[in-house]
Amino acid sequence: MGRRCGRRNSVRQPTLSAVTDDPVSDEDLLRLVSDGDRDAFVALYRRYQDVVYGFAFQMSGSQTAAEDITQETFLRLSRVAQRYRPRQARFSTYLYGMVRHLTRRRLRRDRVFVALGSRSVDTWSAREPLVEQSLVEAASKQQTIQRVRRAVLSLPPRYREVIVLCDLHGRGYAEAAAIIGCAVGTVRSRLHRGRDLLRQKLEPDGMTEVEGKRRVTYGE
Repeated sequence: MGRRCGRRNSVRQPTLSAVTDDPVSDEDLLRLVSDGDRDAFVALYRRYQDVVYGFAFQMSGSQTAAEDITQETFLRLSRVAQRYRPRQARFSTYLYGMVRHLTRRRLRRDRVFVALGSRSVDTWSAREPLVEQSLVEAASKQQTIQRVRRAVLSLPPRYREVIVLCDLHGRGYAEAAAIIGCAVGTVRSRLHRGRDLLRQKLEPDGMTEVEGKRRVTYGE
């Protein structure tokens, strides 16, 4: 990513190493990225790669698709960084909107959802402390995780994305509405309907309604 020419030639913009705020804000990092600062790009990537990958994976069920979308998201972010306007949207909203667009485009292109394979079993629960659990408990919990994941993936996209944004990523109604480009009331309605569909899909598998709510809410 080369440094752009012809922008504020008379004033040299500071690099990441010259920014003293700790931590450096997302907006400052993106501004530095727009000026060609490689260190700023790496810092922004490390800060948000798990978020971007998680959204793409939870929407597609495919590690390969999620990896491709993550790479494409950050490459695109580096190209359009100068277009970001902090007054119009929070950086997280801007980034989620970008990865959402790329994910939906990928799903439309593939037209089928990739079946979950053994390689992606631990992706949602990688940080869970399984070391102290017995093998039986771990296996039981993993089966629950897989049921919830498959149930989420089986939802129509308009319900799946609000479940992923609000229940798995903790976005508020207003931010989810800004990301999707709809009214807050639409997010509430879709979330209510999506949760109802999830309960219907999970209960026949032997998961109680209370357990289903808890599992989905915390993304386990």
